[in-house]
Amino acid sequence: MTTRHHPAAHPAAQFRPSLLSLAALAALLPTAPTWAQDATAGAEAGKLTTITVTAERREENALEVPMSITTLRGEALDVINSSGEDLRMLSGRVPSLNIESSFGRAFPRFYIRGYGNTDFRLNASQPVSLILDDIVQENPILKGFPIFDSEGVEVLAGPQGTLFGRNTPAGVVKFDSVKPQKTFGGYGSLSYGTYGTVNAEGAINLPVDEQWQARVSLQSQHRDNWVTNEAPAPVVQQTHKLEGYDDNAVRAQLLYGAGTPFSALFNVHARDLNGSARLFRANIIQSGTNDLADGFDKSKVSLDGKNEQKLSSTGANAHLTWAFDGYKLHSITGFEKVHSFSRGDVDGGYGASYLPYMGPGLIPFSSETADGLRAHQQWTQELRAESATSGPLSWQSGLYFFHEKYAMDAYSYDSTSGGAQTGLSTTTQTNNSWAAFGSVNYAIAPDVTVRAGLRYTHDWKKLSTDPGDVAVDASAGLSDTVSSNKVTGDLAATWSITKDTNLYARIATGYRGASILPASGFNPMSNADPETTTSYEAGVKSELFDRRARVTANVFHYDVKNQQLTAVGGASNSTLLLSAKKAMGEGVEMTLDAYLTENLLLNLNGSVNTTKIKDKNLVVAGCALCTVTDPAGTVSGTYHIDGNPLPQAPKYVANANLRYSLPMADGSEFYVYTDWTYRSKINFFLYESTEFTGKSLTQGGLRLGYVWGNGKYEVAAFGRNITNKVVVNGAIDFNNLTGFINEPRTFGAQFKAMF
Repeated sequence: MTTRHHPAAHPAAQFRPSLLSLAALAALLPTAPTWAQDATAGAEAGKLTTITVTAERREENALEVPMSITTLRGEALDVINSSGEDLRMLSGRVPSLNIESSFGRAFPRFYIRGYGNTDFRLNASQPVSLILDDIVQENPILKGFPIFDSEGVEVLAGPQGTLFGRNTPAGVVKFDSVKPQKTFGGYGSLSYGTYGTVNAEGAINLPVDEQWQARVSLQSQHRDNWVTNEAPAPVVQQTHKLEGYDDNAVRAQLLYGAGTPFSALFNVHARDLNGSARLFRANIIQSGTNDLADGFDKSKVSLDGKNEQKLSSTGANAHLTWAFDGYKLHSITGFEKVHSFSRGDVDGGYGASYLPYMGPGLIPFSSETADGLRAHQQWTQELRAESATSGPLSWQSGLYFFHEKYAMDAYSYDSTSGGAQTGLSTTTQTNNSWAAFGSVNYAIAPDVTVRAGLRYTHDWKKLSTDPGDVAVDASAGLSDTVSSNKVTGDLAATWSITKDTNLYARIATGYRGASILPASGFNPMSNADPETTTSYEAGVKSELFDRRARVTANVFHYDVKNQQLTAVGGASNSTLLLSAKKAMGEGVEMTLDAYLTENLLLNLNGSVNTTKIKDKNLVVAGCALCTVTDPAGTVSGTYHIDGNPLPQAPKYVANANLRYSLPMADGSEFYVYTDWTYRSKINFFLYESTEFTGKSLTQGGLRLGYVWGNGKYEVAAFGRNITNKVVVNGAIDFNNLTGFINEPRTFGAQFKAMF
């Protein structure tokens, strides 16, 4: 939906990381508690398994990779996915990661170390890239593809400007599906919970012969409509019940020649989503505070607009590998196509101030809009060579090509006349890019390894708007073309101070391509130059107490030049693309895993982030009915945002899991698993205000389970958001205090079986 809103960051105290503070952290390691997020089961009782990652495009022990990498796998993923949530469930599960959305399940926005993009347009670019089975998911609608039958999630913090390229200056979130195996087998999982929530997931592995193996995986999620529209007469309700969904996805893979000189992996996948768009609620924030309004009821709304969301996507990719004497060649070809339509009542209520009726509270004017993405296609091709020798030198090099084209439709409706369509404009965008890259690793001593890489990228983008029957602001034109060339890279070193402890340091650069904002009835077309990032990071990774514990810790600082920001709302309800001369972020992150006893596993991680916009001349329009705390600009209704934190950038993020196992004599097991996440307060917009500052949020889950049949069967009861915490976690700057809330509390039961 074309909405005017955005979550932002919070005021943060100055924090300056240093090598001295890193040394202090390292000194504490032998006595620190420790944890690993995929350490749900050890090869030996009470011991952690080795974490293998592919952050550098090849399998490596995570302790040996000189960057901040956090993984989420196995039981930790299954627990948070059991209640039918979407990708936003990952928010706060690893250090410095925040995910939010004003589109609900269709359009997640990722932030790493406070660095992201609150832009809600369908052509928005993000500085966090999502990679699914080695294919970049560029359009924001593609980024919402569900997680199921997954090897796990890897979060790579900081610029990834060598091996992954443009639009990765904040980092990468990487998903890898379970690949076909040579033996028959599979699994099935079914959960049912509050609001009729169903989460069904399964996979079957089919060995065809010695050369061919297949794997088919699927997920089906459902929730009943649980929010009732109570708009009174004479309002004509277009949608009576809301917040339900049906979200189905499937993946089929075919593998040839595993373990032979030539192998080929083919992947076809699809998704179909039908349900509610994000539910906006008018005047749910008490004026002068950031509390929920008196009498707020999460199960009720009063709307005269229609709410619906539909999405369908298909994709395919082929990964071909040739193994030669001393090196390998890879060809990775990908195609993605997505169609979406999202419609909602932006004003969050019914009627308007110029009509005899309106509510709840002030509705300045009626606004019902929809956004549609169609004719989308994305093609990617990577050709990569890598060394396959055991000497001190290893290398990678390659070429990458990207093409994307689509059309965006912007609709407007008259809610007060039964939702009649009043306008339609269409914007088309084409984006072409290519890159050449290379990376070298060299062991300059038995205990010291250096890594270095460079990438050259050329990026070209064209946007054109056909206003149709909409009166748009054409003062800056209706079409534009931008292009840029950038060189990015990284330099890192790892020092093994013992066989179980590594220190590392890394300098990396990244960039995000130029962006174009189409013209609309509220604002002229605008564009922003590419933003570039330089990051400095140092850390320590260690296994302790004979693999009973594991710890990683790091400090970092980054600077962003020409950061692209989206200013939304204000008294004029405009949407503008801005560039801040500079922004910065710095902080500390830790991840700890430990078996406190043979049967008690603690997982704990957290981060402290400080972000700041640094542009003394940058001003934005402020809200009409809230209390802005920033200095006023020279133009009435505008405010200086120099010194403000970045949007959606909590200072503190923490996650803790605790699992206690009670083994039985027959080999079965009872267990208790609890998980908790915390994020501190956030700003919803670029300016700071009392009402549009989101409260801190703590959410917990509890799971009681029984496993039997040598681990083949499991039954569990679970609860999510068990304290029933309800907060405003996003808002719309729409001349009233409209917002939306977090996911509700749910309880349920789950059964899993492996075969």
